[in-house]
Amino acid sequence: MRPETTHTILNPCLKHLILLILQTFLSTSEAKIQALPLKSQVIPSGYLPRPPNKLRFHHNVSLTVSITAGTPPQNVTMVIDTGSELSWLHCTNNTTNTTRVIPDPFFNPNHSSSYSPISCSSSTCTTRTRDFPIPASCDSNNLCHATLSYADASSSEGNLASETFGFGSSVDPGIVFGCMNSSYTTTNSDSDSNTTGLMGLNLGSLSFVSQLKLPKFSYCISGYDFSGVLLLGETNFSWVGSLNYTPLVQLSTPLPYFDRSAYTVRFKGIKVSDRLLNISGTDLTPDHTGAGQTMFDLGTQFTFLLGPVYSVLRDEFLRQTNGTLRVLDDPNFVFQTAMDLCYRVPENQTRIPELPSVSLVFDGAEMRVSGAQLLYRVPGLVRGNDSVYCFTFGNSDLLGVEAFIIGHHQQQNMWMEFDLVKHRMGLAHARCDLVGQKLLGVGSVGPLGSLG
Repeated sequence: MRPETTHTILNPCLKHLILLILQTFLSTSEAKIQALPLKSQVIPSGYLPRPPNKLRFHHNVSLTVSITAGTPPQNVTMVIDTGSELSWLHCTNNTTNTTRVIPDPFFNPNHSSSYSPISCSSSTCTTRTRDFPIPASCDSNNLCHATLSYADASSSEGNLASETFGFGSSVDPGIVFGCMNSSYTTTNSDSDSNTTGLMGLNLGSLSFVSQLKLPKFSYCISGYDFSGVLLLGETNFSWVGSLNYTPLVQLSTPLPYFDRSAYTVRFKGIKVSDRLLNISGTDLTPDHTGAGQTMFDLGTQFTFLLGPVYSVLRDEFLRQTNGTLRVLDDPNFVFQTAMDLCYRVPENQTRIPELPSVSLVFDGAEMRVSGAQLLYRVPGLVRGNDSVYCFTFGNSDLLGVEAFIIGHHQQQNMWMEFDLVKHRMGLAHARCDLVGQKLLGVGSVGPLGSLG
């Protein structure tokens, strides 16, 4: 055997071992990167819990993912929320169902061998989270008891527990969640209301992203059909385009009105048709109490700005649409208690006139909102022969919330990356319907490595 040819020949057993190790490495890497389809759903009023830091809505479109919970797996549909920490499921303890087929919107822990309730003596039970209006406590069985309040002033109670959750081809055991024995029952047979629970994705220690120890997660919401894709894990796709990053604000000192678990960024200004508005920097910066932080919240549909900033934006948008759109002249009408700039559009008019764009400027990145994203048709409201459309930015002062909250409606057709290792957010404009087709077009949910 000549020396120059020895590197081309391997012992067959060694070659097989190398291939086996490589395949194991690849499959393990793929399992940690999951692509899940997003779906928009209309959530009935009072269905979702309302922690002290959450907004109250009468109408709300939420984004959901379908995964599995338990052993054997039960299908569950969960609202995804970057503004919440604790994930929870509507649970039923019905033991008479012998078919083991649990219909939405319930999860049955009695049919899962991996379900494990958490003792009230566990450190998990004493974990501080803003999601509980009442701190977790002990029940009569010495289990960790939790209470969630709802937007209609009702509440549900249940236990904290750990369970196995399945994300596509990846299965993660021991995830802490709330198994809530809710008295809420929907009378609406529409599948939009069949939501089993909520997936908390904020920075709190009990959120899914923290428990899964994800280095990154990303999502892209289509403006075409309001679907999209959620990616859990490291992502580097050249076809998404170059991302502009803005640092996440981190505070070591607790402040009374600052949510340290939220995805908070530095708000620098607002442009309307590329014209930078005259807004004082102090109006965009949190004060000494933490009031005035700017957070991204998938659990909120629209975007709400503090009063002084909202007024400047409202006046400029009104000025630039003067002569193009007809204002709804009704001082008593305010959509969702905070959106008071509305227009009348003839019902037979198929296209809305061209609108000025609105750009939110952050430290290092901009989010440009344009076209149909700027106006929202109020469901079922007609004045004469006109439909009513409202400006999709509202006044958070009217909600009693001391924060800038950027909802998912303004995030349509944006690739949103949350880098939890480098403590930053990446933004890039994208055709999210095409992104979804590329990632999910094979017809089944699975590891990204298998999508080619």
